[in-house]
Amino acid sequence: MLSRVIGYVREAYIAYAFGAGGQTDAYVAAFTLPDWLNYILAGGTASITFISIYTRFLAEKREADAEKTFSVIVTVMTTVFLIGIGAAEIFTPQFVGWMFHGFSREQMTLCVSLTRILLPAQIFFYVGGVVGAVLLSHRMFLFPSLGPLLYNVFIILGGVVAGKRFGIASLAYGALAGAVIGPFLVNAIGAVRIGTGYRPSFDLQNVAFREWVRLSIPLMLGVSLVTADDWILRYFASSGVGDIARLNYAKRLFAVPIAVLGQATGQASLPFFARLFGEGKMKEFGETVNASVYQISALSFLTSALMMVASLPLIDLVYRRGRFSFGDSQETAIYFFWFSLSLAFWAAQGLYARAFYAAGDTLTPMVASTLITVASLEVYRVLFHAFSVMGLAIASDLGIVANTVAAAVLLHRRKLVSLGELPWGELGKAILVAAVAGGVGWEVARTIPLHGSRTADLESLGLGTVTWAGAVAAGLWLVRSELPQALRRKKSAMSSMEGRRTPAGMEK
Repeated sequence: MLSRVIGYVREAYIAYAFGAGGQTDAYVAAFTLPDWLNYILAGGTASITFISIYTRFLAEKREADAEKTFSVIVTVMTTVFLIGIGAAEIFTPQFVGWMFHGFSREQMTLCVSLTRILLPAQIFFYVGGVVGAVLLSHRMFLFPSLGPLLYNVFIILGGVVAGKRFGIASLAYGALAGAVIGPFLVNAIGAVRIGTGYRPSFDLQNVAFREWVRLSIPLMLGVSLVTADDWILRYFASSGVGDIARLNYAKRLFAVPIAVLGQATGQASLPFFARLFGEGKMKEFGETVNASVYQISALSFLTSALMMVASLPLIDLVYRRGRFSFGDSQETAIYFFWFSLSLAFWAAQGLYARAFYAAGDTLTPMVASTLITVASLEVYRVLFHAFSVMGLAIASDLGIVANTVAAAVLLHRRKLVSLGELPWGELGKAILVAAVAGGVGWEVARTIPLHGSRTADLESLGLGTVTWAGAVAAGLWLVRSELPQALRRKKSAMSSMEGRRTPAGMEK
C-alpha cells in the first residue's frame, strides 16, 4: 500500500516537473520496449510458475533440489536477458520509429536515448523477482515489498538530484538505479539472511527446470490485454503531443484501486484456491471463486461510481501543479472517467486468472487472452478514429470486459467455476445502487463550478463523496443487499483460517 502511495508521489512529481508535453510522452513511451522484452522473456514466470515449484520442494524437505533449480533458472535466464537486451539496444531506433510513428524527430531521439538507459534494468527486475519468489516461499514478505517502494523513490530522487543537469533523462537514470537497489539488491540481502545458495549452472537437463520451462512457455508466448493495453494506448496516442502522458496519468491513478481491489486480492486468493483444488474439494473451489468475484466486483462497481463523480476534482488535486495545467486536468479527468467504468472487470479477471493457475492451467487463459488482444486491435483503431484519445479509453474498457467474460465462460465450460452459482441477484443490487449513487453524487457535485480553484475542488470532492456514501448506505439497506454481511463473514472466516494455519513465530 505504501508503494502505491509512493507511486502516486512519483507521478505527481513528474507532472509537476515535466508536465504533459512531448518529452513526457517520450519518457512514458521509453518503457514500452523494456516492458515488452521483460514480458516476452519472463511473463509471470517468477510469481506464478517458479514459486509453485520452489514451494513444493520446500514442503517435501528437498531444499538442495530447490536451490539447484533456483541456480539453473537464474543462470540461464540472466544469459537470455543479456542477449535480448543487447539485441534490443541495437534495434531500439527501429522499434521506436515503428511503435511511435507520430513522434517528432526530437521525441524520437529522446525516446531512443531513454529506452537504451532503461533496458539493462530488466535483468535486475527478473533476477530480483526470482529471488523475491524464494523469500515469499519462506514466508518472508518485508524484503520483496520494499523493492517496488525503493524503485519509485529512486525515480523521484533521480529527478530531484539530477533533473537540472540531465532533464527528464534523470528519471530514467533513477529508474535504473532503483531497479538495482530495490527489486534486486534488497531481495538479495534477504536471500543471504536465510542462507539461500547460488552457484552458476547451465544444467538444462534438470527435471524441475524443464517443468518450469513447460509451465512458463504459455505465459511467455501469450499476450494478455492486461499488459498489452498500455502498449496499444501509447501506439495510437503518439500522434498528439501530451496525449500519452495524460493517458498515463489517468491510468496510473486508476491503477491504485485496481491494485487494492484486484491485484492484492488476486495474489492473496491464489494459495486458498490452490489448496482447495489440490485437496480435490471442487465444490468448495467453485464456491470460493464465485464468492470472491461477487464481493470484489460489487465493491468495485460502488467504487467506480465514486471515481466517476470525483474524476475532475480528484485529478486536479492530485496532479495540477508546476507544468501540469488545469486544461491538462480536464483532459486527464475525461480519460479517468472512462477508465473507471471497467474497475470491476479488472478486479474480477485477476481472480479468474488465479483460478486457472490454481488448477495448474496456464495455457487456456493465455490463449484466450491472446486471441482477444489481437481481435481488440481493430476496436482500438476504430474508436480512436471516431472519438480520438477518449475512444482509446473506451476501447480499453471493452477489451477488459471481453477478457473477463471469456475467462468466466471457460472456467464454467471446464466445470471448475459455475456461472449459474454466481449470486447474480446480489450483484445486480450492487450495480443498481452504484448507478443511483453515482447519478445523485454527480448532480450534487456539479453544483460547484470547477475552474482551477483548490477550494472548489475540495468542496466538489467532499460534497460528491458524502452524497455518494449516503446514497450507497441507503441503497444497500433499501434493496436488502447481503454485501455488508458477506464482507463481515469473509473477514471473520479468513482471520480464523489464518489463525489456525499460521505456524508460531511466522507472523511477520
